[in-house]
Amino acid sequence: MEDRQLLVLYGSQTGTAHDVADRVTREAKRRYFATRTLAMDDYNVTSLIQEQLVVFVCSTTGQGDPPDNMRMFWKFLLRRDLPSSSLSRLQFAVLGLGDSSYQKFNVVGKRLQKRIEQLGGEVIQDLGLADDQHDLGVDAVVTPWLSKLWDTLLNMYPLPPGLQIIASDICPPSKYKVHFLDTENGVGDHSVQSESESESSPDVTGQSESESSPDVTVDQPVTPVAAPSFLCPFHARLVSNRRVTSPDHFQDVRLIKLDTAGSGISYSPGDVVMVQPQNSPDTVDEFISMLNLDPDRRFQLEQNDADSPLPPHIPNPCSVRWLVSHYLDINAVPRRSFFELLWYHAGGEPDSDAQLEREKLAEFCTAEGQEELYNYCNRVKRNIREVLQDFTKTCAQIPFEYLFDLIPPLQPRAFSIASSPSAHPDELHILMAVVRYRTKLHLPRLGVCSNWLANINVEEEKKESRGGGGAATTVPIWVKRGTIRFPSDPNVPLIMVGPGTGLAPFRSAIHQRCAGGKGGLVLFFGCRSENKDFFCKDEWTDFTQQGLLKVFTAFSRDQEEKIYVQHRVREQGALLWKMIQEQNAYFYIAGNAKSMPDDVKEALVDVVSKQGAMTSVDATLYVQQLEKSRRFQVEAWS
Repeated sequence: MEDRQLLVLYGSQTGTAHDVADRVTREAKRRYFATRTLAMDDYNVTSLIQEQLVVFVCSTTGQGDPPDNMRMFWKFLLRRDLPSSSLSRLQFAVLGLGDSSYQKFNVVGKRLQKRIEQLGGEVIQDLGLADDQHDLGVDAVVTPWLSKLWDTLLNMYPLPPGLQIIASDICPPSKYKVHFLDTENGVGDHSVQSESESESSPDVTGQSESESSPDVTVDQPVTPVAAPSFLCPFHARLVSNRRVTSPDHFQDVRLIKLDTAGSGISYSPGDVVMVQPQNSPDTVDEFISMLNLDPDRRFQLEQNDADSPLPPHIPNPCSVRWLVSHYLDINAVPRRSFFELLWYHAGGEPDSDAQLEREKLAEFCTAEGQEELYNYCNRVKRNIREVLQDFTKTCAQIPFEYLFDLIPPLQPRAFSIASSPSAHPDELHILMAVVRYRTKLHLPRLGVCSNWLANINVEEEKKESRGGGGAATTVPIWVKRGTIRFPSDPNVPLIMVGPGTGLAPFRSAIHQRCAGGKGGLVLFFGCRSENKDFFCKDEWTDFTQQGLLKVFTAFSRDQEEKIYVQHRVREQGALLWKMIQEQNAYFYIAGNAKSMPDDVKEALVDVVSKQGAMTSVDATLYVQQLEKSRRFQVEAWS
């Protein structure tokens, strides 16, 4: 059994790759593989030379970028001084998760496999390229890919005599053990903390009285002892929450201003702020009531498997309310693994409602039931709370400790920083569209983070704080390097195409440049209507009058013929060619990833072809060379 050691490493931005990695781990343990599962940046990459068997699961983000928790790992693998035989003892397989609507589909998985092969690794299975655009999502590729992987691994590592694969109808052990700190209203068989331990334990928010609790806000944010990060965010005070679209416009877009005084946060234009959201109190109360939980009960987590470390950012002890408010993503659209795990807790007497629920869950987990599952769940964006409301009998039988297996953790949200450290000292701004849309379901779909931020009433909280009724709400944040970078030389001209909230990083760059009296800035901004959603319109007046900035607008609905930013790019071809060819300008695109970036890039190729008297092939190569030299950069999101 000593040679049956499997390492599963994942790079995950939104949690999908993490979920798939957990699935690999569960199935590996059914086949008696001792399995460790880690984010790539949580693994000591120098130990990779000692590994024999690794499965990599990695997603591709943005315009072909690795996920945040894979960047250090990938950077190390790219070192030129690594010998070509570094990983000669390694046998591996790579499963990539991507979205074919992006230009660089699954490029991270492709590059990872190629690089490990260059370092001597032996591929044991063809590269898996899962596509989120498939009707069945990534599972359309993941499921058959894993089936083939297990056949391969069992040929390489046959089961020892007397052992058989653990049947799929046997419930796997939970990730963690839960011990409640009292005996009232217990769920399952949990141990009780001793009286002496209880006296010194943290309060119901999950932290000791001497610590600043995430549940309790403070008038003045406390300066963290370390640089703000995921494990140690800075709790910034929200000082402004202003709608920048007209009240009758269909989309609510906010300019959020956060007070970062004393945080130690520093950033540059192009950087990204990470926000750790909270579930709304209404949905938290609904979930707690639905599962018949006591929100004030405290519990401690313990490892149930030495290879599965505890989540480092959950207070221990922790209250049920803190867990549901801050950790469990109860509003997420559940993945197939959710239904597979939920099935284990379903069932009852024959012909009972509980048994009918079990049969429906079993159907959802079959290959034949995938289209029905997609229609029930993914097509209408039904969330975990709503699924549990439909499976009430099963919901009542879920052991508390299995919530950590069933429900993914609430992920931080990334926003391009829309402010300038020079023009806005001790502040950080976010330009944010409030996510709210309808499906065939009765209730509209709401983005967790954007609605949480939008619903913070700054004026009401100021009144309560002055009246002693409570402290101001704080927003947990930290900053990370963005995917686009502006030149350090403030004299280099910038061409920026940012329709909608794609304006955010360019507002940062414009304010930064203009604060130093530097110009050479051209902005292309697009929206529906000048009077409805022309963000930050008044801010550009002074800059344009000073000759620092030129703004070209495309209001798509203000005339019969729709006009978009790519049309304005073509119209200004002579200006852009002069800036790029003669002044070495940088060209940037930011915004929705669906078609806009490709449309603008095509317009730039047309400009280069016409103004530079080139063939379309040569113009394409010219733009590709701009991209290689980082003079053409894109930041896009779906």
